[in-house]
Amino acid sequence: MANETETEIFDRETLLDLVVNIIPLFIIFFFIVAFLLFNPFGVEPLASGIQFGLLVAPFVLLAILTYISGKAIAGSEKNFTVYLPGQATVTGAKPLHDEEDVGSGEQHPELEETGSETGDDETDG
Repeated sequence: MANETETEIFDRETLLDLVVNIIPLFIIFFFIVAFLLFNPFGVEPLASGIQFGLLVAPFVLLAILTYISGKAIAGSEKNFTVYLPGQATVTGAKPLHDEEDVGSGEQHPELEETGSETGDDETDG
């Protein structure tokens, strides 16, 4: 079963993050199919070309953007410590899961130090 999760491109959480792009993809796809089946404006080469160009170009670009975003989200979740939303900068916040390798917590000790120092400076006044 471990091989199944390793071969998946996007897990459930990543797909939930990408829903904001997937819903418009379905809407644009609906209009492409609707205008192919029922063309209410008639068939003129220039008008139909512009009409489908204005639907297909955003569909393709949004599909590419969604795939790239999904790869970036999935990669960041696998390579970095994941916190609850808004908890990453809170002192003492517990991560949802840590990085996989044992020495990973020591890779960026300066981030933890600067985060606590800036928090102390703001509370002093």
